[in-house]
Amino acid sequence: MKILLFGKNGQLGWELQRSLIPLGELIALDRTSQVYCGDLADLAGTAHTIQTISPDIIVNAAAYTAVDRAESEPERAHRINTEAPAIMAQEAQRIGAWMVHYSTDYVFDGSGNQPWHESDSPAPLNVYGKTKLQGEEAIRQSGCQHLIFRTSWVYAARGNNFAKTMLRLGQERDSLSVIDDQLGAPTGADLLADMTAHAIQQARGQPEVSGLYHLVADGAVSWYDYARFVLDFARNRCTIKAHPDAILPVPSLAFTTAAKRPLNSRLSTAKFRSTFGLCIPHWETGVCRMLTEVLEK
Repeated sequence: MKILLFGKNGQLGWELQRSLIPLGELIALDRTSQVYCGDLADLAGTAHTIQTISPDIIVNAAAYTAVDRAESEPERAHRINTEAPAIMAQEAQRIGAWMVHYSTDYVFDGSGNQPWHESDSPAPLNVYGKTKLQGEEAIRQSGCQHLIFRTSWVYAARGNNFAKTMLRLGQERDSLSVIDDQLGAPTGADLLADMTAHAIQQARGQPEVSGLYHLVADGAVSWYDYARFVLDFARNRCTIKAHPDAILPVPSLAFTTAAKRPLNSRLSTAKFRSTFGLCIPHWETGVCRMLTEVLEK
């Protein structure tokens, strides 16, 4: 089996290189790759890469993820998040390949207080969410066999993420203000990568599982309680200046951002768990593992 991975150096792409390589020949690209084009902004180059390699599986872990900047760069966000996946899906359909693609909780408006299901109607609040939703739709319309995984709050020991930012700020400042009215599930890139590898193996023998799935860690937490968890975990392992009582909960309106964020980013994983027969660990499990790795460096 030949697997073509786009976005190899992102948090998820890095973990996918580990999880996918046992499945077959892996060709992993990023936007600076030389032999093949891995730059999703180059649509013709992306198509030519797929035509040349003719993979059995196309895994797209690349995306335009600068949520606020997307508001001022909608054309570039659309090109990378919508047009490039559409090209990939069209080529996948032409050669009979599977396509694996990652989407986001930002396709929803964040209303209510219940986990979102795959059957719920999307209503994105910002350019990033709109372009990711359009990318999903383009893949479905292509007719290719596909696995689309919507996820949220992705982190890894490699690269930047919220938990590592809180560690840095907690060491530098006496107090912190953290949003407490946005809820979701911090989800490890390693978890996503491992679940993807399992799903691909099953999908190859069961084409009927082609479709859209929500894939996040179990449980839910606010950014505020997530920050408290991170700093409490770190207190016995490094010097944290910010006292627990000096970590202050504030509403989203306390921060001005170009893009509006959903308040409710809970995603139900019932469909994924039922289809693939896998257990999903609680978000605290993965975060503790990541923090241990980061703090021991």
